[in-house]
Amino acid sequence: AVLHRPVQRARLRELHAGRRYAADVARDLEQPGLSRLPHGARRRHPAQTVRGLRAALELVSVLRRVTMVIPAWNEAGSIGPLIAELHQQGVGEVIVADGGSTDGTQEVARVAGACVIDAGRGYGRACAAGAAAAKHDVIAFMDGDGADRPDQLPRLAAPILDGTADFTIASRTRGERDPGSMAWHQVLAGAMAGRLMGVLYGVRYTDMCAYRIITRTALDRLGLTEMTYGWNIEMQMKAARARLRIVELPVPYRCRSAGESKVAGSLRGTLRAGTKIVTTFARVATT
Repeated sequence: AVLHRPVQRARLRELHAGRRYAADVARDLEQPGLSRLPHGARRRHPAQTVRGLRAALELVSVLRRVTMVIPAWNEAGSIGPLIAELHQQGVGEVIVADGGSTDGTQEVARVAGACVIDAGRGYGRACAAGAAAAKHDVIAFMDGDGADRPDQLPRLAAPILDGTADFTIASRTRGERDPGSMAWHQVLAGAMAGRLMGVLYGVRYTDMCAYRIITRTALDRLGLTEMTYGWNIEMQMKAARARLRIVELPVPYRCRSAGESKVAGSLRGTLRAGTKIVTTFARVATT
């Protein structure tokens, strides 16, 4: 018999609270009155349901070992729902490293349940400050515009949490993208940087996506110094050079949920970020 959805949710809460044993749930599945199914409904053995519940609980448990760092600057329209999605995934800690927002981003983030720190201006500075403040040893990063999907966090975190990777990174270009979510020059820049890093270090990335996870030990080993938009590519280059165990995974990518991109939203922003990325690449490649 299949466990009816309301009963299943109740059993999940009981298991999570530690008040029931899995065997009890399996016996409950055999109770009369739970076996009436809609025509064509898929039947599952009670043990399969219990295993599914246990796997879900274990996933929630391990994600509590992850700190999510979100560098943000004037993202009041998107930061609240994004933090809510992260809490739904069971993330242990959410840190918003604010770069001097003037639109109420800090207050919105606090109300949503995030720890907010004043990081000062600079994308890399915000990432570094958030990582330094993290209380967990598995540190994730994502942008605050709502384009990165928190429901992909379990996939990205799994190789690190099971000990098979030191650094995981999302690839937007290998995944499904909403129309307009990435500009053509972002796709081209990621491909070109990936090819060059492949030549230098034998590791070929396909994107410079901000959505990534790394262990604290590995991050400290890299010794990142870039405090600007070059932070992401410096991390990727030094991770490849250090021979970290790297996994790149395709992920779906959304359009930003509110506001305007600080990088792709204007020619000035694109040129400023592009310059920082190019100069960082040249510096790391020659040192």
